[in-house]
Amino acid sequence: MDFKRAWSAERARIEPRLDALLDGGPPALLEAMRYAVLGGGKRVRPVTCLWAYALFAGDEPNAVLDAACSLEFVHAYSLVHDDLPCMDDDNLRRGHPTVHVRFGEAIAVLAGDALLNLAYETLANAPWTQPQRGIEVMRTVAAASSHRALLAGQVLDLEGEGAVPTEAALEAIHRAKTAALFEAALVTGGRAAAASPADLARLANAGRHLGLAFQFADDVLDVTGGPAFGKQCGHDARAAKLTSTALYGVEGARQHAHRHAEAAVHLFAGWPGSAWLQEVARACARRAG
Repeated sequence: MDFKRAWSAERARIEPRLDALLDGGPPALLEAMRYAVLGGGKRVRPVTCLWAYALFAGDEPNAVLDAACSLEFVHAYSLVHDDLPCMDDDNLRRGHPTVHVRFGEAIAVLAGDALLNLAYETLANAPWTQPQRGIEVMRTVAAASSHRALLAGQVLDLEGEGAVPTEAALEAIHRAKTAALFEAALVTGGRAAAASPADLARLANAGRHLGLAFQFADDVLDVTGGPAFGKQCGHDARAAKLTSTALYGVEGARQHAHRHAEAAVHLFAGWPGSAWLQEVARACARRAG
């Protein structure tokens, strides 16, 4: 099986489960939630979670699928709120109008809130045969979504608008806003499979490099992406965002994407059966060109 087929096979497991979990509540709110989650997306975080789990031959296949879906709910919530007029004020996401454009700002705020809560509900209701693993996974996802990680990154991103770019400030934003959830995806898969502390630390490190490669590539695409990017190109520059292209230029940011991808590949290579995870890292770098 080649990489694309392997990816499609995992998505074929993930998509129906996401669809089934997105149920209930007022129709207007549910429609916005489903639009945010099911309206596209590569499913990088849930797929990498499942592939990290597979490295250790875990015995929680149903629970880890729900955990993987919870990560996609967190990611979707973050995008809905990130696009709001009071944040990045984006009108296009994945080639479609953003949630606040399509449904109004109030429903968008509530849809984001609902998706974050659905992530935790999904983790709590997952069919863990070893409840302690479920608790550890919930802690992992909560920490990545918290005011110390994902939300901290959003604050730093807002504070960085118009500021003089520095390497330290840029890394703080990228590690918190993007890399933290990539780390959580891999560590979640490892925890669900009862991986050792050493393996969990290695997964976290690989996830950090994977997330940074992804974000550096995203910065490049904001300059060069064109219609295939699915978002409005040049938005970061117009908002005077602190990005890697502002600090290093397009070619410098591209080189950083490849360097972090190579570091992730090296870390993944320590495990037999990690070929697909290595290819994810390479694909992140290829996005940058």
